[in-house]
Amino acid sequence: MTETKANQIIIPELIIGLGNPEDKYHKTRHNIGFEAIDSLAKNWNFSLQNHSRFHGIYGEGISTNGHKIRLLKPLTYMNRSGQSVRAVIDWYKISPEKILVIYDDMDLPIGRLRMRLSGSAGGHNGMKSIISHINSQNFPRLRIGIGKSNVNKETISHVLGKFTSEEIGVISEVLYLTNKAVELSLKEGVEKAMSIYNGKTVT
Repeated sequence: MTETKANQIIIPELIIGLGNPEDKYHKTRHNIGFEAIDSLAKNWNFSLQNHSRFHGIYGEGISTNGHKIRLLKPLTYMNRSGQSVRAVIDWYKISPEKILVIYDDMDLPIGRLRMRLSGSAGGHNGMKSIISHINSQNFPRLRIGIGKSNVNKETISHVLGKFTSEEIGVISEVLYLTNKAVELSLKEGVEKAMSIYNGKTVT
């Protein structure tokens, strides 16, 4: 359960998309968090640049609804994502409940996204690292469904593989919904975005 007050509206100040650096991981299922950050940066006309202090690709500016926001893609590889996140929140004095982490989830089918205010890592190495580094599970997250691997394909090859031609169109629509969900969370809070976008499915 979240420790935030029941009537408190949670407005993110830092949005993190999880993935792995290197060209071989570009646009793989496991890097959907990176794609979400790139999409937000494009929509908001943010400049993303390599930031050595933060061990990642970083940008900041004013979102479309006038809210100051920071974007981060950790370059520490997935299982050390927390190192980058901790560097940013320490530098800007951002509390855990003011971050929003976007990442892939095999337990959700392609075409679905789900936001939560808190929770465990659920077996995701990037989330395990963040929880360990900031010593808290009480931060919002947005999971994007990448579907389960089939019986003929190992989990690792599935998450590190690319979307099929049929799936690419669905993912494009899901990223559009992700942008809308994030923008609503900045305007009216994460819980409001949860109430609207957790039930939507792209087919």
